[in-house]
Amino acid sequence: MSANSTSVIELHGVHKTYRLGKHVIPALQGVDLRVQHGELLALTGPSGSGKSTILNLCGLIDTPDVGDIVLGGQHVNGLNEVQRTLLRRDALGFVFQNFNLVPVMTVAENVDYPLFIAGVSAPERRARVAAQLKAVGLQDHAQHRPDALSGGQRQRVAIARALVKRPKLVIADEPTASLDSHTADQVLDLMRECCHAEGAAFVIATHDSRLTRRCDRVLALLDGSLI
Repeated sequence: MSANSTSVIELHGVHKTYRLGKHVIPALQGVDLRVQHGELLALTGPSGSGKSTILNLCGLIDTPDVGDIVLGGQHVNGLNEVQRTLLRRDALGFVFQNFNLVPVMTVAENVDYPLFIAGVSAPERRARVAAQLKAVGLQDHAQHRPDALSGGQRQRVAIARALVKRPKLVIADEPTASLDSHTADQVLDLMRECCHAEGAAFVIATHDSRLTRRCDRVLALLDGSLI
């Protein structure tokens, strides 16, 4: 698999093992993966199959034992921790099952925070936060705290926060697991709209068939290998 200009991220022959006491656990065994711009990709498989390990590698939170990772055309294996942190800050967004919003911040402040960390100017931050909240239908909740919102609204805030910095890739870990079916449908529609409109790719670990039915591609993992 050669580097492809239409790919957001590529994994080439990736192996990853973890040590648990005296035991060595093979989390990934030679995975090849390519994710395209604007693609919604679901990773499925039982617990322990390697989904979270792929998310951690794609999110530059972990490094492979063997193999190569290319993000936006850049080989990331040789980067030091500062370089990886800056690339993660600028190129990646994250959406979690439990939202991970800061409870003492308003909705607008939660969405603004990644831009603040990135050093974006205050006027541009205000404009981008307002536009992103409008895109997810929460412009009227900008000054509310997360505990005043429903689960679906909080997940929409999390999606807005992930997308406000215009990332190449969004990593999502079970983003609909805490949501009822109606709310999950709304969130999935929003993710598809954002994915296709903004060109960001989503890599999503999920057990949720409601989500996999809406994705552009579904890959199954078993015992650290794609099947």
